[in-house]
Amino acid sequence: MRAGYLGPPGTFGEEAARRFAPEAEHVPFPTHAAVAAAVDAGEVDLGILAIENSINGSVAETLDILVHDTNLNIQAELLLPIVLNLVAKPGTVLADIRVIYSHTNPLGQCRTFLARELPSARLEAALSTADAVALAIERPGAAAIATGRAAELYGAEVLAASIQDRGNNVTRFVVVGRGTRPPTGRDRTSIAFWFAQDRPGSLAGVLAEFAHRRINCTRIESRPTRAAMGEYLFLIDFEGHQDDALGREVLAAIRPLCSVIKVFGSYPRWS
Repeated sequence: MRAGYLGPPGTFGEEAARRFAPEAEHVPFPTHAAVAAAVDAGEVDLGILAIENSINGSVAETLDILVHDTNLNIQAELLLPIVLNLVAKPGTVLADIRVIYSHTNPLGQCRTFLARELPSARLEAALSTADAVALAIERPGAAAIATGRAAELYGAEVLAASIQDRGNNVTRFVVVGRGTRPPTGRDRTSIAFWFAQDRPGSLAGVLAEFAHRRINCTRIESRPTRAAMGEYLFLIDFEGHQDDALGREVLAAIRPLCSVIKVFGSYPRWS
């Protein structure tokens, strides 16, 4: 089995892939979009995509990939504790740092530390936390926010450990592939839907169908449809499987209310 992840080695994506499929061949890709495309093309058997962080919220890139760019199914989820470290070329001290590289999500997860300890440093986005370390060790006055493994791989020194704003920092990853998972009795289903016209009560009508059946919606949010300014689609995660009696019932009930429904998949909830 081959599992694709947001690389290079040393990212949280790699850690998630190693935890979910320890015996697989782990294949790095430069973006989440490239991971999904590789699964679509059959280059790898499954892909690991970050979808949500407990501090920074949803990963918009992954949501847009699932909505617009692929028909792959979510087959599993993984919750990964996130520990972020400030790392730099050995011998660097905080007073030397003028620029800090990292993926946009870790930068957002460390705002308090950065404002307190390095308020004058410039923040620059990198493709991944591992790429950030590779940049930082080549540039005087640079540091990166990354994993401890990335620091080891690139020969960087940890200047400050566990700098995330909250101790319970967790990222939710989804595993995408071809085919569907059978019900397990402890599943989650993810869907997207939108309406042909913007009318009062449209969203409330959909939510009422879940409430009527006492189906718990664990996440709901909106994203632009990309069709026009001010037009949005909605994403919901709900407890249960699309092939359960209640799952089939609620999906059948909301289809006439929506212009489009896309089911991303039903999969075992992470315990």
